[in-house]
Amino acid sequence: MNGEFAVIGLGRFGGSIVRELSKNGYDVLAIDSDEERVNEFMGIATHSVIADTTDENVLKSLGIRNFDHVIVAIGENIQASILTTLILKELGVQSITVKATNDYHEKVLRKIGADFIVHPERDMGVRIANGLMSSNILDYLDLSQEFSIVEIKVSDQMAKQTLIDLDLRSKYGANVVAIKRGENVLISLQADEMIEKGDYLVVIGENEDLDRLERAIHKVKN
Repeated sequence: MNGEFAVIGLGRFGGSIVRELSKNGYDVLAIDSDEERVNEFMGIATHSVIADTTDENVLKSLGIRNFDHVIVAIGENIQASILTTLILKELGVQSITVKATNDYHEKVLRKIGADFIVHPERDMGVRIANGLMSSNILDYLDLSQEFSIVEIKVSDQMAKQTLIDLDLRSKYGANVVAIKRGENVLISLQADEMIEKGDYLVVIGENEDLDRLERAIHKVKN
């Protein structure tokens, strides 16, 4: 992803975004109304400023419309999050990602035109719960309400079969998009690709289909 980033709200979520983007060499403007938080990112972000982002004139003075991506990571102050997002849309920011704290917050954000909405606490909870419920699913990424990507450990019964032998698409409506084999990730997969013991399959599909696949693997193991 190219361009410059602005992160509004430097709590745990926003702060982690600033650190990761900065670590990877991106230009980042870190913004918060709390002076102590801003000072914490002085040596991390490209620029750090104390600002009230619910003030349109303040955002204009920061040149916020020139940033390609703005992340609104304001925590508990839903009103400030919504108002900031609305102003950003009116100023013509190209891409806005907003942290939602609950479903009501998300509904409002969608109505005012937020481009991407994330629920970091809820999504992490879902990932942890899926890991606890199944020893077969090692990682889980929710793409939407209907689709997910899961990383599945190859069972003994799956090993020494080809992808066409497994035929996960016709049996479960799931598509293998990659195979993790040691330090390597195989992406350009052929139907005759042999599955080896110790592999991990990266599978995409509808949640119901992935649940059926997980139950089938668990049943075979037991």
